[in-house]
Amino acid sequence: MPHIIALSGGIGCGKSLVSKILSYFGFYVYDCDSNAKKLMDSDSEIKLQIAEKISPKAIDQNGAIDRKILSDIVFNDSDKLSILNSIVHASVKNDISKWIELYSSQRILFIETAILYQSGLDKMVDEVWEIKTPTELQISRVMKRNNLSKTAVEARIQSQKLSNNHPKHKNIKIIINDNNSPILPQLYALIEI
Repeated sequence: MPHIIALSGGIGCGKSLVSKILSYFGFYVYDCDSNAKKLMDSDSEIKLQIAEKISPKAIDQNGAIDRKILSDIVFNDSDKLSILNSIVHASVKNDISKWIELYSSQRILFIETAILYQSGLDKMVDEVWEIKTPTELQISRVMKRNNLSKTAVEARIQSQKLSNNHPKHKNIKIIINDNNSPILPQLYALIEI
């Protein structure tokens, strides 16, 4: 079985950057966010539960998820965010298990996730690489990238902090992504690339 490493950290910390670098070096990375979106778009049961348990407005007239409305609801209501996560987590974990089986011959596999502990993925990994960024830099990155207000970004950061308020994994390594600390040397120190 491969050694499974989670790439974790809040929105705008640089998980995707680290994932791209690792992919460039030939490692396989499962992106929880993009795969969750694919699963949500393709699974009618997930959409039905979103309409029933969160808001019918989150599903448009064509039966597609209106991500703007859904985001506005869940990132301003921690109970609704918990409901959404519980709807999606089981599907994502099942998909990850299939993905790990598919690449079982690999030495190392990476899972990129913003909500490692609440999703229960911490129990599926051997190690965690936590990407840390100063909050102000994190906010400015997300505002620019997602064209969101500072208040909207702060709400997302806060909801992720609340959702990850669990006992930490026993095997954590820290990667600093602050525009001053080069990423590559940190990755070289963590793994034989």
